Parts: sequence; structure tokens; C-alpha cells
Amino acid sequence: MKRNGVLEPFSREKIISGVRKACQGRPVTDGDLAILAQKVEETVRASGASQVDANEIGLAILAPLRELDEVAYLRFASVYQAFESLEDFEDAIGQLRVDHHGTVDAADERA
Repeated sequence: MKRNGVLEPFSREKIISGVRKACQGRPVTDGDLAILAQKVEETVRASGASQVDANEIGLAILAPLRELDEVAYLRFASVYQAFESLEDFEDAIGQLRVDHHGTVDAADERA
């Protein structure tokens, strides 16, 4: 279900199309995108709901995209989560660093 209330069938192609834009210029193949779309579909189907909000599909995209390519993840998240400032990007990058290293580095502490 889209934000405006319109019902639309789930489409792997729409997932791939939306994520492809975030992956432009990144080392991500069509096969990678197909696998990501499959993971998203599996996550959505596992919820058991007959109707799923488009927002939930967007959330289901974030984790596998982050695993695939962190730059593409930041691009997608910045649009999907409506980043409004540099601080939004800094927070997202800081979280990626924490998840990678388990700690905040000195540059993050100065921010």
C-alpha cells in the first residue's frame, strides 16, 4: 500500500529500479540487485501480512542494501529517510562506523 492509499502488487522490478539509482557508479551488479530484491520479497512475505505499507518495504531494503554497498545504502537512506542536514549524514555514517568497529573513533568524538 502506497502512502496515498493506492494498492499495488509487490514488484521485484520496482525494488531493483529504486535501488539501482542509489547504486549508480558503485561496484554492484544486476545479479546483486536481483538477490537484494529476492531478500526484500522474502522479508515482506515472512511478515504474513496480505497488505504491506510501502514504508515497510523501504525499511526491508535498508539492511540488505547496507550489506551490499554502504555508499549506496547512504544514498538510498538519505532519500528514503528524508535526510535534511549534514548532521543526518554524519549520524548515519557514525552508526556505520560503530557497527564496523564497535566504538566511535576520535573524529566522531570531536563532532
